[in-house]
Parts: sequence; C-alpha cells; structure tokens
Amino acid sequence: MIKKIILFIFLFIVLSCSKETTNTLIINPTNENLYFPPLDSNEWATTNAKDLNWEESQLQPLLNFLAEKNTKSFMILHNGKIVVEAYFNNHNSNSVWYWASAGKTLTTAVSGIAQKEGLLDINDKVSDYLGNNWTSIPIEKENLITCKNLLSMNTGLDDSLGDDVSPKNLKYIEDAGKRWAYHNVYVKMQDVIANATNSSFDAFFKSRLKDKIGMTGIWRKIGDLNVFWSNTRSMARFGLLTLANGKWVKSQIIQENFLIEATNTSQNINKAYGYLWWLNGKESYHLPQTQTEFSGKLIPNAPNDMIAALGKNDQKIYIVPSKKLVIIRMGESANNTNFGLSNFDDELWSKISAFIY
Repeated sequence: MIKKIILFIFLFIVLSCSKETTNTLIINPTNENLYFPPLDSNEWATTNAKDLNWEESQLQPLLNFLAEKNTKSFMILHNGKIVVEAYFNNHNSNSVWYWASAGKTLTTAVSGIAQKEGLLDINDKVSDYLGNNWTSIPIEKENLITCKNLLSMNTGLDDSLGDDVSPKNLKYIEDAGKRWAYHNVYVKMQDVIANATNSSFDAFFKSRLKDKIGMTGIWRKIGDLNVFWSNTRSMARFGLLTLANGKWVKSQIIQENFLIEATNTSQNINKAYGYLWWLNGKESYHLPQTQTEFSGKLIPNAPNDMIAALGKNDQKIYIVPSKKLVIIRMGESANNTNFGLSNFDDELWSKISAFIY
C-alpha cells in the first residue's frame, strides 16, 4: 500500500512538471523575475555586465561604434534592469526624440487594449468605424479592408502616392490581403480607435497605456501622421511591457493572446511582419517600396526570436524574449539613409553579440 502511495505521488509530480514545461514552450518565457521600474519615479534598478558574465571588454567598442553612427541614446535592459544607458551628441536622459515608425507599435498596443475592452474587433471592416468612402475605391473593394489589414500592411491600397491618407489619395491596386506594401494608411487605425472609444486617440492612449506604465512623451502631428516623441526610458518602458507579455507588475495591460498574434507572422506574404512589428528568424522577408521577396533572416546577426519596432533614421526597439533583453537606439540616421532597416542593424548586432554572448 505504501509503495502504491509513493508511486502515485511520483507520477503526480512528473505529470505536473510535464504540464509546466509544455506551457513554458507554448508561451513566451515567464516574466516572474522581471523587474519593473516605479511609475512616478526616476528610480530604475541596474545590474552589470560582470554579474551577467558578459564580455566587458566589448562594451567600449560597442559604445564607440554607436557614437560614430550618429546615435543619441542607447539602452540595454536585462530582466528589466538597466545594464547599459549611454547618451551621445548633446543628448541626455531628459531629452526627447521622435520614435518615427517605431511608434507604429504603440498603435498596435492600443488596438489590442481597445479590443480587450470590447470596443472594437480587428476582424471588422474599417468602414464599420469610419463609414463608407474613407478611400476612393469601389465600396465592394473598400469593404474588404479590415482593421487587421491596416495592422498587417496588406490593405491592397496604392503605397506609391505619398503620406497623404485622404480618401482621394487612397487608391486601389489589389484586393485586401493579396498584396503586402508598407503604407502610412495604418494611421487610419488611430481614427478607428478614436471613433470606437468615443475619445481622441491621444486621450485613450494616455489613460490605457502611457500612464499605466509610467511613460512620458507627446504625440505631434506631422501632416497626416501622428508621431510620438519621448525620452529614451519611456521607449524602454514600452519595450519592457512587450517583453513581459503585455503585463506591468500584476496588471495585464495588453491581452497576452493579442500580443502573441501581433508578434507573429500576420499574413502569408511578408513572413517577417506581424501587426506593425518586424520579426526576425523567418525564411524570407519583404521591405518597404518593393515587391521583392528576399531570402533569409531580416537581421542575420540578431537572435531568431528577436522582434523589432523600426523607425526612420534608425529609431529602434529590439526585444529578445529568449535572452530577456530590451535594447533601445535613438538618434540620427547611422548611414545617411532614412529607412528604418539598413546594414546598420546587422553591424550593430555584431557589436552587441560580441558584448552579450
């Protein structure tokens, strides 16, 4: 009888452990040990490269490279704690800088929050929230475009007509879902959120996301676009929220299932794109302003599970769940190109890898 009881206990423990292991493999790494900085304080815990067994001798070459490449700020978080925080070219911890297209991911986050509250559904057509004729294409084609298409960059609208997103400038090329093209029409998702929440996008963003994680910063209108500006630590806070599966301390800000969708391939054309997030480690990728499919990883020197928010003139949020890393770069263009992804990313990750691994 005693042997049977012992056997039962042993099997129970084994099965329990197996269940835990399976869950860990399905979702992102657990965030039990993640550190979160206070909401209303400049306090932020730090750790150092030596304690992490990183290659300390490679830090200065990394910082020298960043300084040479027109960088204004650079941060590395490990498990939420600051390992590196460096400022260059008259920039400091209080200076604000634009996120450019890296800020698209803020729209993704707020879309998920609004959906969590039952205020919208990204599978609905955009015209459910904006009304008919928000484009200049035939109604039957316009009604094919969903909010998910806005977030996935596969609306089928002409991406060659500039930043103007007025109806006259939103023209048909192909049915929604049939063509991937990087297009500023995504900003219409902010109008969807405003109408769905009976609020301004800025106000909903502030109350549901910005204030909840202690961010500072402002949205500034540039033509039809809404561009976010903040200090470096605010960008890092958003990266940390994403690393933590949408959770801040004990509060689930963004629904985890939505965030998993957002940071995985969202359509069958550009494998390296989710909901306004860039994804590494895929077998192929597309880039803005071209319909060419390129083979291989987006950033070869970066870890396969890295996701990235990328903006004009090399604004970067890199998140690596397997290593519990958030890495921020703000500044001017590193190589005098305005696109948010360039050879600089691969060069930078070569330097980062020499330091971290």
